[in-house]
Amino acid sequence: MGNDLIPPSSGDDDGIEGVDLKSALEERYLAYALSTIMGRALPDVRDGLKPVHRRILHAMRILKLDPNTSFKKCARIVGDVIGKFHPHGDQAVYDALVRLAQDFAQRYPLIDGQGNFGNIDGDNAAAYRYTEARMTEVTTLLLEGIDEDAVDFRLTYNEEDKEPVVLPGAFPNLLANGSSGIAVGMATNIPPHNAAELCDAAIHLIKFPNAGVDKLVSFVKGPDFPTGGVIVEDEASILESYKTGKGGFRVRARWEKEETGRGGYQIVVTEIPYQVQKSRLIEKVAELLFNRKLPLLGDIRDESAEDVRIVLEPKSRAVDPEILMESLFKLTEFESRISLNMNVLSGGKVPKVMSLKEVLKEWLEHRREVLQRRSRHRLAQIERRLEILGGLLIAYLNIDEVIRIIRFEDEPKQKLISRFDLTDLQAESILNMRLRSLAKLEEIEIRNEHDKLSEEKAQIEALLGSEEQQWAVLRHDIGEVKKKFGPDTELGKRRSTFGVAAEIDLEAVQQAMIEKEPVTVVLSKKGWIRAMKGHVSDFASLTFKEGDGLLTAFHAETTDKVILFNTGGKFFTLGADKLPGGRGHGEPVRVMVDMENDTDIIAAFKHDAKRRLLVSSKIGNGFIVPEADVVANTRKGKQVLNVKLPDEAAICMPAEGDHIAVVGDNRKLIIFPLEQVSELTRGKGVRLQKYKDASIDNGVLDIRIFNAAEGLTWEDSAARVHTRMLDELKEYVGERAQAGRVVPKGFPKSGRFS
Repeated sequence: MGNDLIPPSSGDDDGIEGVDLKSALEERYLAYALSTIMGRALPDVRDGLKPVHRRILHAMRILKLDPNTSFKKCARIVGDVIGKFHPHGDQAVYDALVRLAQDFAQRYPLIDGQGNFGNIDGDNAAAYRYTEARMTEVTTLLLEGIDEDAVDFRLTYNEEDKEPVVLPGAFPNLLANGSSGIAVGMATNIPPHNAAELCDAAIHLIKFPNAGVDKLVSFVKGPDFPTGGVIVEDEASILESYKTGKGGFRVRARWEKEETGRGGYQIVVTEIPYQVQKSRLIEKVAELLFNRKLPLLGDIRDESAEDVRIVLEPKSRAVDPEILMESLFKLTEFESRISLNMNVLSGGKVPKVMSLKEVLKEWLEHRREVLQRRSRHRLAQIERRLEILGGLLIAYLNIDEVIRIIRFEDEPKQKLISRFDLTDLQAESILNMRLRSLAKLEEIEIRNEHDKLSEEKAQIEALLGSEEQQWAVLRHDIGEVKKKFGPDTELGKRRSTFGVAAEIDLEAVQQAMIEKEPVTVVLSKKGWIRAMKGHVSDFASLTFKEGDGLLTAFHAETTDKVILFNTGGKFFTLGADKLPGGRGHGEPVRVMVDMENDTDIIAAFKHDAKRRLLVSSKIGNGFIVPEADVVANTRKGKQVLNVKLPDEAAICMPAEGDHIAVVGDNRKLIIFPLEQVSELTRGKGVRLQKYKDASIDNGVLDIRIFNAAEGLTWEDSAARVHTRMLDELKEYVGERAQAGRVVPKGFPKSGRFS
C-alpha cells in the first residue's frame, strides 16, 4: 500500500489533505492500544491502582473525606472526578467507586460506603444520588505523605488542576486487593492476598534481598479471598505460579454436614468461590436438578441473610456427602478456577509479567523513593525554618538597633540585610515579627526550637546518607502496617484456607451423575443396539428389523458400562445411559464407535471390573485378560486380541472356573486346567487346541469354562441339560494345545455346549 491510496486532488479541495490509510490506521490504533494499556486496563505495580481508582481517591482526599469525618454523597464525588480529573462517563466512574467499597469484591475496601452498594447475588448498587462514601484506613495509608512531595504530580486533562502520577502506597495494595483488566493484546488478573502475609514477605525481602520465590511462598502461601473458600491447588503448582507470574488456583466452596435427626443430614455451604454470583450459582444447580443431571441431590435452597447459607438436601440418607459434593464441584461453580496473570505496569510505564518477588521488590523500591522524597521535603522545611530562626536570634541580640532601623530608615529591609548580613528571607521574617514576640520567653522558645530542628536535620541527613537506615525505617513502617492488619484483627485474619481435594473415585462421581434405573440392553445380529426401560423377562417377545434377530440381551442399570467385543479383537465401551431408547429398533453400533467395516460385534455384556475374561481367535489362539483392562476411553476402542486376517476373534466369555473345555469345528473336545492359559493385557495369546490345517472354517467352535467339582454341562436340541463329571471325561482331559478326541455320545449335533 503506497501513495496510490491517496485520493487525487481536484484543485478545489478546501484544504483537504490526503492521508495514507495504512499509516493512519497503524498510528491511531497504536495510540489507542497504548492509551488502553497505560491509562485504563493495567494497574501500576507501585500502588496497585488504575488511573480511575487513583483519581477517585485523590478527589476524595481533596474533599477531606477522611475515615473519621462524615460521609458525602457519591454524586458529589463522581462529579468532582469527571469534572476535574477523569473525562469519562459518570456511570463508569461510579461503578469503579462502588467496587472499591464492596467487601465481597475487595479484600481490604478502599472506600467506606453507606447505603446500598450491591451484594454477592449480583444486585446493582443504588444510584449515586442515594449512596454516600468516605475513605477507609487503608486509603489513608495509600495517600500518606502525598502533601510532602512524596510523588510526582502532572497536569489534568484540561490543564487546570494537578493529579498524582502514583500514590505513595504505604499499603501493599496490588497484591492485597488484586486487580483485573483486559487491555489490547494483553490482560491482567491478580487475586487478593493477605496483607499481613505480604508484609512478612516484604520484611524478609528487606533482610535478605536475594531470597527466592520459594522462600517468599512460605509467607505468602496463596491468595486470600474476601469471600473465603478452600484453595485445593497443590503447593508445587502455587510455587510455579508465583515464580512465573502466571497460573491459577482451584477454589472450592466451604461446606459442612449438618445432622437433621433419624440418620438424615443436609449439607450447608457457608462460603462460595470469589466472584461467583450466588443467585446465578443456585439457578444453575436448580437447572441441573430439573434436567436430572444431579441424581444424588434432592433439593437446594438459599437461607442466606447477612452471611451465606446455601442448604443442599441429598436424594436419600444413603448418599455419600463427599460424592455428592464432588459431583457439584464437577458441574457447577461451587468449584471455580481463579487465574493468575501478574501483568502490571513496571515503574508506571512498561507492561510486564512479574513474579511475586519482582512485585514486592518494585513496591519496596517505590516505598524507599517515597521515604527519600519525604525526607528531602522535610529537610528543606527545616532548613528554611532554621534560616528564619537564625535571623530572629540576630534580631533579639540587636533588638535596639533593629528597632531603630525599622523606625527611621527609608528602606529598612535592605539596611537590615547589609547591617547584619542577613538573607532576604531572614530580613522579611524580622519585618513581619509582631511586637509581642519581643518577650524574653519567646527568645528562649526560639533557641529551643532551633536546637530541636538542628537535631532533626542531622538525623534526616544521616538517614538520607545511609541505605541501611532507610531500609530499617521501612521495615518498621511495614511492621506497623502488619500490626494494623494482623491475623488477630477482624479485617486481617485469613479467610481462605488450604485443603486437599478429597480422593474420590472419578468413576463413582461419574456414576453419581447418572440417575440409576433398570434397563434391558438388546443387541441384534446385525449390530443394532437399544436399552429398553425396566428388566424385560421374555426375550422371545423382542422384535427386530426384517432379516435381523437377537444376538444377545441382558439386564443392567443406567449407571453401568456396556462392553462390546468385535471380530477384530477390539473392545468398545458405551454408557448404558447413552444408549438409544427401547422404542423402535435402536441405532447401529457403528454410529457410536469407530469400527472397521469388515468387522462385526460378537459379544456384549455388562461391565464387571472384578471379573476376568477369556478371549479366543477362530484358529484357537487365546488368553485371559482382566476385565478392568478392556475398558476403552475413546470411540476408537481398545485393541486387546491381536488377530491377522483371515483369522478373527471368535469368543469372549467370563473366565469363572478352574477347567476349560474347547470344541472345534472338527467335533473334537479337549479339557485342560484353566491355569494353563496365560493372563495378558494384550497380545496374540497361546494355542488352546490343535487343528489340522487351522483356518476360519476349521478352528474353535465353542468353549466352556467350568468347575471340576460341578462337572461339564451341555444342552441338547430338546433343551435337556447333561452333566458329566471329570472322572467320566478322563479320555478328554489333557494338556493345552492338544487336538483332543471326538465329542462323547449325546453331545449336540451343533457342536456347541448350548
